[in-house]
Amino acid sequence: MKVSTAALTALFITAPALATSPPKPFADTIYHNAQVVTVNDAQPEAQAVAILNGKILAVGENADVLRLKGDKTKVVDLKGLTMIPGFIDAHGHVMNTGLQAVSANLLSPPDGPVTDIASLQQALRKWAEVPVNKAQDFIIGFGYDDSQLKEKIHPTRFDLDKVSTEVPILIIHQSGHLGVMNSKALEMMKLTAKSKNPPGGVIRRVKGSDEPNGVLEESAFFGALIPLFSQISPDENEMLFRAGMDLYAKYGYTTAQEGRSMSDSIKTMYEIAQHDPLPIDVVAYTDIQLGTETLKAPYLSRSYTNGFRLGGVKLTLDGSPQGKTAWLTKPYLVPPEGQNAEYRGYPIMSDEDAEKYVGMAMENGWQLLTHANGDASIDQYIRAVKNATAKYGAKERRFVAIHAQTAREDQVQAFKDLNVIPSFFPMHTFYWGDWHAQSVLGDERAENISPTGWAMDRGMIFTSHHDAPVAFPDSMRVYSATVNRITRSGRILGKDQRVSSMTALKAQTIWSAYQHFEEDTKGSIEVGKVADLVLLSDNPLTIDPMKLANISVLTTIKNGEIIYTKANDKTALESCASSTRCQKLASHTMMIAGLIPHKH
Repeated sequence: MKVSTAALTALFITAPALATSPPKPFADTIYHNAQVVTVNDAQPEAQAVAILNGKILAVGENADVLRLKGDKTKVVDLKGLTMIPGFIDAHGHVMNTGLQAVSANLLSPPDGPVTDIASLQQALRKWAEVPVNKAQDFIIGFGYDDSQLKEKIHPTRFDLDKVSTEVPILIIHQSGHLGVMNSKALEMMKLTAKSKNPPGGVIRRVKGSDEPNGVLEESAFFGALIPLFSQISPDENEMLFRAGMDLYAKYGYTTAQEGRSMSDSIKTMYEIAQHDPLPIDVVAYTDIQLGTETLKAPYLSRSYTNGFRLGGVKLTLDGSPQGKTAWLTKPYLVPPEGQNAEYRGYPIMSDEDAEKYVGMAMENGWQLLTHANGDASIDQYIRAVKNATAKYGAKERRFVAIHAQTAREDQVQAFKDLNVIPSFFPMHTFYWGDWHAQSVLGDERAENISPTGWAMDRGMIFTSHHDAPVAFPDSMRVYSATVNRITRSGRILGKDQRVSSMTALKAQTIWSAYQHFEEDTKGSIEVGKVADLVLLSDNPLTIDPMKLANISVLTTIKNGEIIYTKANDKTALESCASSTRCQKLASHTMMIAGLIPHKH
């Protein structure tokens, strides 16, 4: 009789040790009386988990695992709580998430107070009145979203001038792809009617003139931010970095991603890990357009050094669908201000450049994560991968299509054919689903954003992400959106694209581990894997799916050690908001952007 590998695996996991086997060592910690969701198809459920030296020693029934209790074993009765593997970030920006700590909160409900331009202005005024902020001679805000403002428009320089004409103001769109400056900031950045649009970007203008209206898109906006992040000091980088990691841990992430870094940031994160091991694992990807000097040892590695490693490279081909800068093959339903009815967004680069960078990654054996939101940019990426594969041969590279928001069904099939992993952004169905249907794409195209159902139809794996700080790294909000696809108004957006609770959990654990080449050590609760675990208030596989977003992360465990508990959840991000040291970082941020003079 032929016995399957899965059956043999299950046998060895669950069978009691034979009398001739050497005795197992005692555990450091045993968690028992739990609902253990292992995400291991060979042993999907268990009651107890034993940990030794940061790794999983045993998984099984209470009685079997408790046999590993020694005199020094810590035994924790979970009294029916649910345990799952630690969440693995398929795409986010853990260092940039710390930016929220030093900015006025301009997010809309449920994450912030801003509902219209008046409340945005009030949030900026309130932030500016805090003494430690008032002393900085600038105002910075993060997270405004024109789709959630009552006016359904971007604020302009003139709206920000009503907050102040004396100090520079910079506010950042929730997508991270646009920003707005007041007149003082534009003056200091020397942006005038004579300023030309940079390649891959737009300086929006006052209607009927060439004067900038304050709104900057894509490379016009990044032109100010890239020097900012390349020049802040290691100490300031560390504050952002640790604030981001603490927020990730709060939501149950034991592995985070820094999805677009520069060489200096890579070096800084590596050095931080050397002098103080990171609380969670961080895998970073360097922007392939901004330099490749760190793509070597000790940075580039498949294994972590004190919690950090460089995993490969990032390429960006277009912008944001909710910001209407993503590159589409068909026009936007409602074009943005200043564009005609045929407006389809725009590419960041030419086909030749896209093929150059994809080919460079293949030739050098670098894993490539490619931001492609619009279906035209996805076409560009698919062409580049096809041509590079023809030149360099088909190999297991685990290239990733980041977001792939508007991927057509034929493009999902192309991902499968080319062994490209789609990392979808299902949270869009909640945050911007109504906006996509009513203004961005129209009903038909909006129904199929982040088409996880098409991937499942083809037997593909996919991953789900939050793209923090675009949204909070809220694991359960990601989970709920992947399963339910419910918009803010309560509409189910794309019922045929919904997936099961187990599929959604795999997309945030074992499949995300696979994306990072880490499926042998992470992503499921199995003997020998690292003890990265999360305790939840409810079982996501048995609760009403509509209540998934309400599940609380109670405890986060990394390498067997507790790094977060809900009972003590004042994260670094929250404490940083009132910290003079953190606000000094904000001041330096604006200095580097050229918005306030350096003070010596």
